[in-house]
Amino acid sequence: MDFINNLALGFSVAFAVKNLFFCFVGVLGGTLVGVLPGVGPLATIAILLPVTFSMGPDSALIMLAGIYYGAQYGGSTTAILLNLPGEASSAVTTLDGYQMARNGRAGPALATAALSSLFAGTIATLVIALFAAPLTHVAMAFRPPSYFSMMVLGLIASVVLAHGSVLKAIAMVLLGLLLGIIGTDIYTGTTRLNMGMLELADGVDIVALAIGLFGIAEILRNLETNEVRDVLNEKVRGLWLSLADLKRIFMPSVRGTAIGSALGILPGGGAMLSSFAAYIVEKKVSKNRAEFGQGAIEGVAAPEAANNAGSQTAFIPMLTLGLPSNAVMALMIGAMIIQGIQPGPDIIVKQPGMFWGLIVSMWIGNFMLVLLNLPLIGLWVKFLSVPYSVLVVAVMAFSAVGIYSASGTLFSMYELGFFALLGYLLMRLGCEPAPLTLGFILGPMMEEQLRRSMLMSRGDPTVFLTEPISLAFLVAAAIVLALLALPSIARKREEAFLESEG
Repeated sequence: MDFINNLALGFSVAFAVKNLFFCFVGVLGGTLVGVLPGVGPLATIAILLPVTFSMGPDSALIMLAGIYYGAQYGGSTTAILLNLPGEASSAVTTLDGYQMARNGRAGPALATAALSSLFAGTIATLVIALFAAPLTHVAMAFRPPSYFSMMVLGLIASVVLAHGSVLKAIAMVLLGLLLGIIGTDIYTGTTRLNMGMLELADGVDIVALAIGLFGIAEILRNLETNEVRDVLNEKVRGLWLSLADLKRIFMPSVRGTAIGSALGILPGGGAMLSSFAAYIVEKKVSKNRAEFGQGAIEGVAAPEAANNAGSQTAFIPMLTLGLPSNAVMALMIGAMIIQGIQPGPDIIVKQPGMFWGLIVSMWIGNFMLVLLNLPLIGLWVKFLSVPYSVLVVAVMAFSAVGIYSASGTLFSMYELGFFALLGYLLMRLGCEPAPLTLGFILGPMMEEQLRRSMLMSRGDPTVFLTEPISLAFLVAAAIVLALLALPSIARKREEAFLESEG
C-alpha cells in the first residue's frame, strides 16, 4: 500500500505543469546534445547548473535527469544516419545501425532504437521504483564507518572503470579529494588550503569546477579536430517495424535492459559500459550472429536498450546512498547541494515529493522522447549543419553569464578560467577528469564520516575493521585493487577501452 501511495505522490509532483515543462525541456535538450557531437550531457549539465539556482529542487533534478537519459536517444540518431555517434554510449550502435541505413533500412533502425529505449527506460524506472526505497531503508542502518568504507570502494571502482592509466586515475581522485577539503573546517571553524584567499573560505565553487572541467575544456579540445560532417539529405521512410522485426528485437531488448539495469548501478558504469557489454553478449548468443556488423537489427536493439537502462539505474546509488556512480551523477549531487539538500538515504524521508516525482518523471520523459525523436529526425540532422565555431561562441558566452549571475563575484570567473585550463591540460596529458569530480564531491562526505567514526571509537582506527559492513566494503575494495594489479586483468582492461574507442 505504501508503494501505491508513494507512486501517487510522485505522479502528483511529476504532472505539475511546471515539472512537465521542465521534463520536456530536459528531454528536448538532451536529444539535441546527443545529436551534436562534442556537446555531451556532462558538459551540458555542468553549464546549466547556474540555471537551477532559481528553480525548485524537484524541477531542477527532473530537467537535469531528462538531459542525461535524453542524450542516449539523441546519440543514436546520428549514429544510425551518419555513422557519427553524438554520444559515447551510442558508438556501438554505429556498427549495425549505419549498415542498416546503407541498406535502405534507416527507418526501421531508428524505430528499433526508439522502441528499445522506451522499453528499457520503462523497465529500468520500475526497477528504481521497486528497489530504491527498500535500499534506502537498508542504508539508513549504516553507521559512519560503513559509509566511509563504501565511499572508498566507490572511488576505487571509479579508478578501475576510468579510461587510461590507473596511476593517473588514482592521481585524479587524490586531486579531487584535496580540492574538496579546501575551505572552512566544519568542526574547528578554521580555514585551510585556501592560500589566504577569503573567497575560498566556503570552498571551491562546484559550478565553476564542473563548467571548466567538462564544458569549456571539452570545447577547447574539440576545436583541435577538423571534423567533417556529411549531412544526410535523403528523407527517412518506413518509421515502423514489421512483425518479424518486432520478434527479432524483443529478446535482445530484454537482455540489453537486464545488462544495463545491473551495470548502471556500478560506480563508473552507466550507459557506455552497458551498451558495449550488451552488444558483446548479443553477438555471442544471437541466432543471427553472422549478420552482426552487416546490419543486424539485434545489434541496434541490445545496446540502445542497455544504454538507456544504464543511464536510469545510475540514479539508484545517488538517490539511496548519496553516492554518485559516475561524473553525471556527481553533478546531480552538486545540484542537490546547491539546492540546500544533503545527499543521503534520508532524502526519501525529508524530500519524498522530489524523490518519487523524479522517478515518475522518467516514465513521462521516456514517452516524450519517442514522440519527439521519430517525427523530428530531419530537424535533428539539420542541426549538424551548424558550424561548430558558432556553437562554441554561444556555449562559452552562456557559461560565463550563467556562472557570474549565480555568484555575482569576479572571483568565480577566475575559478572558471583556472578549471578550464586545468581540464584542457588534463585531457592533453591523458588524465580523465571524471574521477577528479567524484573525489571532489565525495571528499567532504568522506571526511565527515571519517571524523565521526574516530569520535565514536575514541580514536581507534580498528573501528573500520570491527564493523561487518565496513569490513566487507574494505575487503571488496582490496580485492578490486589486487585484481587490477594482475597483468592479465590490466591487459584486458586496456583492450576493452581500445575496443570501445574504436
